[in-house]
Order: sequence, then C-alpha cells, then structure tokens
Amino acid sequence: MAQTEVKKKTNSKITDMVYIGLSAAIIAVCSWISIPLTVPITLQTMGVVLISGLFGAKRGTLSTLLYILIGAIGVPVFSGFKSGFGVLLGSTGGYIIGFIFTALIVGTVSDKTNKLWALILSMVVGILVCYAFGTAWFAVVYAKTNEPASLATILGWCVIPFLIPDAIKIALAAVLTNRLKKFVK
Repeated sequence: MAQTEVKKKTNSKITDMVYIGLSAAIIAVCSWISIPLTVPITLQTMGVVLISGLFGAKRGTLSTLLYILIGAIGVPVFSGFKSGFGVLLGSTGGYIIGFIFTALIVGTVSDKTNKLWALILSMVVGILVCYAFGTAWFAVVYAKTNEPASLATILGWCVIPFLIPDAIKIALAAVLTNRLKKFVK
C-alpha cells in the first residue's frame, strides 16, 4: 500500500474518532438540557437524530453507543445527570436503548439521500421505533413492581406528552442537518 493511502486511512480513522467522540458529547449535553413542563422534556432525541442525520449510520450509531456506554459505566450523561446500569435497567432504559435503533434508521437514510422529506420521515420512523421499544420496556419494568397498567395509560404517560415536543425537535434537527451536512467530511 502506498504511503499516501496509509496516511489517508489514518486521517479518516482519526476524523471518525473525533466526530464520534464529539457527537457522544453533544448527545450528553442535549440530555442535560431540560425544559420543565408537566413532564420534563430533554433534547436527547434531537441530539440523536441530528448526529445521525449529519454523520450517517456508522458514526451516528457508534456515537449513540458510546454515549450509552459512558452513561452505563457511571459518567452522568443521561437526563437529570443520571448514570449507571440501573438507569438502563429501569423504566426509562428502553428509550435510551431505543436510541440505537433511531440512529441506525436516521443514519441509513441520511447515507442514501440528502432529500429533506426523506430525512424528516426517517426521523419520525426512528423516534416511533424508539417509542415502541421504550414503551414495551416500560410496561414490563412497571408491571414488576406495580399492578400492570393498560396500554392506553402507558401511552398517556410515556408517549403522548412527547409527541408535539418531539415533532418540534425533528423539524429543528432536520433543518440543521440539511444546512450543516455539506460541511461534514
């Protein structure tokens, strides 16, 4: 292999590591930003869809995995400055794990097209998959310590209050991704 090819591969790997590390940090910062409504709203989901839209499936998913691993080992990167495996195994852990699927969906579409409508659709589908995974997880964890709740009740607690805020976050992330993607290597 020629020396210039080796240098290009090395530079590419370094660029990937920098983007992935910074992206995991951005997701963490987004998780700390909380809008205190009846149900507190964080910007975690916006961070995940923005990063995945900008950097694609590989970097977006690895960034999300890094964010989750850092939180799992005890760095307080989850919402409310929480951390640890207990958060992941708790009632909201399914939503955090669901971010991986969101990143894969949004990143894959972002890798294939630059069309705004496709990006928005992928973000909607990605967040719906996250809702599905997280809500199922919540129902199982909740039922272990309480009387099982109906699906309508759980959706009222875990999904419905977040629909409008997540739609706003998707719109903002899609516009930012569309404008910033041309600057990403």
